[in-house]
Amino acid sequence: MDKLASIRAFTKVVAHGSFSEAARELRLSRSAVSKYVIDLEEALGVQLLNRTTRSASPTENGQAYYERCLAVLADLEEADLLVSRLQAEPRGLLRVNAPMSFGTLHLGRAVAEFMEKYPELQIQLILSDQLIDPVQEGFDVTLRIADLPSSNLIARKIVPARRVVCASPSYLERRGAPQKPEDLRAHDCLNYGHLATGNQWKLTGPDGDHWIPIPWTLCTNNAEILRDAAVKGRGIALLPTFIAGADLQQGTLRTVLADYKAPELALYAIYPPNRHLSVKVRLLIDFLVERFGQRPYWDLVE
Repeated sequence: MDKLASIRAFTKVVAHGSFSEAARELRLSRSAVSKYVIDLEEALGVQLLNRTTRSASPTENGQAYYERCLAVLADLEEADLLVSRLQAEPRGLLRVNAPMSFGTLHLGRAVAEFMEKYPELQIQLILSDQLIDPVQEGFDVTLRIADLPSSNLIARKIVPARRVVCASPSYLERRGAPQKPEDLRAHDCLNYGHLATGNQWKLTGPDGDHWIPIPWTLCTNNAEILRDAAVKGRGIALLPTFIAGADLQQGTLRTVLADYKAPELALYAIYPPNRHLSVKVRLLIDFLVERFGQRPYWDLVE
């Protein structure tokens, strides 16, 4: 028995004093409304209605039950309205996980602007470069910079994350600029320790793909340290432009091997599959897409 449907049918019959009128309002057949009420009476073991050929009125038990049912239905309607309002007006806690460097360089300011638009939200932002299980860790949305593998999670691309081979003018004046990828073997290189390719850089140009084993002098899991070392003339680095962009714009770093591109990564928003994605997650993702765009500000000038 669908008890909620039976209760709705019963209250409509009492309110209208008629099975026919109740059926018309519920857009059901008269026989369907009658069956709902009979099922309810059988489940409760009491007669709820006095019936005639033209009308229906509640018994004493039926009147008491009717009043309680009205209260229950009112509470249910209030709960529905509350959830709908929360869905329409973002509020409450939003837990976000994001990469460390992107978070400190770009995401912090973006989150502050987002909070200004939606002051009822409480945001918990955790920065970490560790690979995590977003569901197990309880995050509403996780931001990752990757060439994303297949997953049972849903991913939406926020913004491309280009990478360039670059060095400082002082280093290039001292050691010369590599003309082809193989020339990197003779240079001091600064390597990111979390590359999926290990100590190899993959570069693709007019003459195809090149896999270059890197003779690194510095290897670290933080690309901002690599940028700082490159600016100081300590070697050549393969850096995402969201980290190196300002230095490329100011001339403290210069792109080398411009005809060769590293595989492009992207910033993705990852969240569990859910047909009813919460409005606060959807609003954050839409905001980040609009703010950073396909040509982000760190890529406007090199």
